[in-house]
This record gives sequence, C-alpha cells and structure tokens, in this order.
Amino acid sequence: MASEDASDVSELQTGNNGLNLNIYTAGLIMSATNGFSPDNLLGKGGFGPVFKGTLGDGQEVAIKRLSSGSSQGLLEFKNDLILIAKLQDTNLVRLLGFCVQGEEKMLVYEYMPNKSLDTFIFDDSKMKLLNWDKRFSIIEGITQGLLYLHKYSRLRIIYRDLKLSNILLDENMNPKISDFGLAKIYTKRMKLDQIRNRLSAHSIFSEKSDVYSFGVMVLKVVSDNPLDRPTMSDVISVLNGEMQLALPKQPAFSTGIRIVETNIESKEVEIYSLNGLTMSTMDGR
Repeated sequence: MASEDASDVSELQTGNNGLNLNIYTAGLIMSATNGFSPDNLLGKGGFGPVFKGTLGDGQEVAIKRLSSGSSQGLLEFKNDLILIAKLQDTNLVRLLGFCVQGEEKMLVYEYMPNKSLDTFIFDDSKMKLLNWDKRFSIIEGITQGLLYLHKYSRLRIIYRDLKLSNILLDENMNPKISDFGLAKIYTKRMKLDQIRNRLSAHSIFSEKSDVYSFGVMVLKVVSDNPLDRPTMSDVISVLNGEMQLALPKQPAFSTGIRIVETNIESKEVEIYSLNGLTMSTMDGR
C-alpha cells in the first residue's frame, strides 16, 4: 500500500473525523456474511455487491463491498464515506460503519427487512398490502427525505437517481432513501455560478431533476398497476394512426361533478371515489 493510502487509512481508523462510525474488521464481516455467501446476497449496484450480515450481538446489517474492478480509489472512498456519514436523517438509510483492510473497502448500513419499494409496486400480491394510508405515508416519508437533502442537510445534495428500487422499507414499512452513488454534492458556500458550471460541465441536473423523478415515482406508487402502460412501439403506432390506445382505468382516487335532477331544481353534486377515504359534501343551506 502506498504511503498516501496508508495515511488515509490511518486517518479513517483514528477518530474517523468525529463521525462516530463503527470500525469493523474484514474477519468480522466475513463471519457475519458467512464468507460472502451467495445466499446472503441482497443485490448489486454501481459500488459493488450488497450482502446481508448478522453481527455477533445478533444485529442484522447490510454490507456494501467495493468491487475489485471498481475504479474508485481509497481517497475517493474516504471522501464518499465522510460525506455519506454526515447525512443522518430518519428518512435516509443510516450508515453504521466501515471496513478498510488490505484491498477490502466496505460500508455497513442498517438492514431494511422489507427490501425496496419496487418489490411491492410490481408484485400483485404484495401490492395489496399497500392501502391508501400506507402509500400516502411512504410518499410523505420520501418527500421529507428529499427535502432534507435539498435544504436541511449540512451539504446541498442533488440525488439524481430517485426511483423505486432506491427506496428501502424498514420493518414498519417506513421509507428510507438509499444508494448515493450518483448523488452530486455542493457545499452551501459555493457560489451559484460554480454550481451552474459544474452542472453544465457534466450534464444538466438540479433540484428540479429530483422533483421530476419524484413525480414519476409518485405516479407509480398511486397507480393500481404501474406495468399497465403502452410500450414505445404502441406509442409509435398511435402517432402513425395505426392503432388507438385503450381508455385508461379509473384512478385510485378521483372527484367529479354530477347533475342531480329533483322535482324542484337541478343542482351540481361533487362526487368522490371510495378508496378508504372519508369525504364530506358541502351544500349551501
């Protein structure tokens, strides 16, 4: 290991910059994951594979292991670790600690037993477990997490990758934003032109990009069947006048106006779909 790398490891392992993170050994993590057994594999991302682990005290954790072929060096890993550790909010997956030993670089997170939101949205049987109150609660939690990243965190974060698979659910189905691999971080001291220059130098992303992605995700959460949408070939056929799309299904919640005829007069009555909501109709005296 180069001397610069050695000093980076030393800095991480002695005090870890006041971040109060646990430092795990590679041997402990090997034991917790049964030697990175395929049975413990939760998924794979840009950072590398993610494994479920059980620590000696019985605590379940999720362990991200940096892929051996990753271009991310120790210094970049260290910077990402410090930045992620500063993002502590109830609506973000919590970073518990890390391991830097030899060639191994790993991040240890709290374990989310209900996995990601897409496993519910795209599964008919699990979808039934999400009533309107639960969906509203999930949307609200994601909103609070995104607001924290954009406005209340110590750093200004543009997440850039908001999607169902990056929203994890805890044992009580509370949502938490995870996977900051694509997030762009801007300090509050940076001038607006610096931020604009950085954005234009790579690609056009801003807080509005996150809001747009959030809107797309909300539509999927409130839809009865997110998969029930036309393919691109269908869209082209419609644009060419070769076919017509089927009428959309009734939304999960809707309002409308209906004319009610009585013996005395006609009046407009606002009606609501029944979907676990209690609504009141207001009529003048």
